[in-house]
Amino acid sequence: MPDIKRHILAALAYFDLFNYPLTMDEIYFFLPAKHPFEDLENALHCLAAERYIYKFDRFYSLKNDRFLVERREKGNAKAAEMMIAAKKVGDLLIRFPYVRGIAISGSLSKNFADEDSDIDLFIITAKNRLWIARTLMHCFKKLTFLVNKEHYFCMNYYIDEDDLSIHEKNVYTATEIATLIPLHGDAVFEQFYTANAWSRNFLPNKCLRLATARPEKHSPLKRFIEILFNNPIGNTIDNLLMKLTSKRWMKKMRQGKKNNRGIIMAMDAGKHYAKPDPFNFQFKLISSYQNRVDHLLERSEGIAAH
Repeated sequence: MPDIKRHILAALAYFDLFNYPLTMDEIYFFLPAKHPFEDLENALHCLAAERYIYKFDRFYSLKNDRFLVERREKGNAKAAEMMIAAKKVGDLLIRFPYVRGIAISGSLSKNFADEDSDIDLFIITAKNRLWIARTLMHCFKKLTFLVNKEHYFCMNYYIDEDDLSIHEKNVYTATEIATLIPLHGDAVFEQFYTANAWSRNFLPNKCLRLATARPEKHSPLKRFIEILFNNPIGNTIDNLLMKLTSKRWMKKMRQGKKNNRGIIMAMDAGKHYAKPDPFNFQFKLISSYQNRVDHLLERSEGIAAH
């Protein structure tokens, strides 16, 4: 099987894990290697004729199931509604001390949402003040239960300016980086994309988005609080908050507590990051993806042998 066909199957296999068919443009963006765009349409036509993939209107899928297209279109419409709210949340949270950049992540960044979806946010903080920023933001989030919005948004991934590179370098993290929608912090996201240029090894056709990001906002209150903690006392408080939060999350992990999506709560924490534990979801997804790709390639080789 020609490389372009194998790479098309790989791109579709990743999103097949989420039952999400792709358009031709999207397949091109998520190809794991460089190919001329003009070769793509012919390769897709051949794969559809050979029934490796299925075409429904402008969408392609590994499954012969039109319902997936209907599900996607409904999800795209729901995402458009949620995007308006996500921008308002971003406008509010960028005002918090030490917050330098905010982006939409998760399913919403891939233009999909359903009734159970919330707004996942990726946040960049000032150097060595991640835990002060995170604590203030999560204290605010706790208060949103008063208006029944506690599970409306999720600040699930934090890094700080001292370590902008994502440590796990794989197809999952590359896809998450490529699909981020920066809302605020154009300067820091430019640095972030430079620090994660390795992601182009996985998705060489995907353009990283900066056009959506606005400059960081600095209110007088934000400046005052930052000045207040820009000293050794601030360092001590930040370290203490990291230790307390890590201890609390370790207890949740041992107890096997689950979030509102039914996923076991687990956090990987360090001085410059706070993120979902990659062993809890990320590595399992990569294993499922690789198994799916291997199965597709074995099938194609078996057909070719006959």
